[in-house]
Amino acid sequence: MVFADILASLIHDMKNSLGMVINTLEELECGRLPGQPQQESHLRVLRQEAKRLNNKLLELLTLYKIENGRISANVEELNLSEFLEEIVLENRVSAEAQGVVFEWQCAPDLTGYFDEGLVRGVINSLVGNGLRYTRQRLLLTAEQADGYLALRLEDDGDGFPAGMLAAQQATSDQDVAFGDGRTHLGIYFAGMVARLHRNRERQGAIRLSNGGRLPGGCFSLLLP
Repeated sequence: MVFADILASLIHDMKNSLGMVINTLEELECGRLPGQPQQESHLRVLRQEAKRLNNKLLELLTLYKIENGRISANVEELNLSEFLEEIVLENRVSAEAQGVVFEWQCAPDLTGYFDEGLVRGVINSLVGNGLRYTRQRLLLTAEQADGYLALRLEDDGDGFPAGMLAAQQATSDQDVAFGDGRTHLGIYFAGMVARLHRNRERQGAIRLSNGGRLPGGCFSLLLP
């Protein structure tokens, strides 16, 4: 994967968000939204798309720094219950605007060691994608599993395509993310951040699966 491919994918995604923002602004300016509820709904769309654009720009900057060896994981101890709750609260407005229930589950005393800023960026990116593919629910969880801290985001949508699930068994994260003509840049970004986290001989990784606590897709970020 070359940086030009990453940049092209990001530009395409941001162009779509900008198009939605422009169309919504035009409708507001032309007065085609009679009534307060419709205006509030469109303002929520503007807020959501602006947030997606901001997240994509942060991804681009972070990926550039990783590719050029200008960033490393600043590992610190964090309480996972507080961390997950903050992320859910940050994204609650966007979720409610789409009629999605966003919840979290975690043992209150669970702690982990990771770069808060990088991992927060990954999860916010995944939540943005999850809101596009889920039907009614998103669930964010954290637990210890096989010596790793497992952060999982699940939805109740159609799940990951079979081709993506099969590809991860034999290829790298970037091949999974960009295979079959798909541009799941968030997966590539998550894989890069995961690999920045090391503990002795172990390295962070990502896993895709279908069907967990919810029947749709399940994205796992595994940190040593």
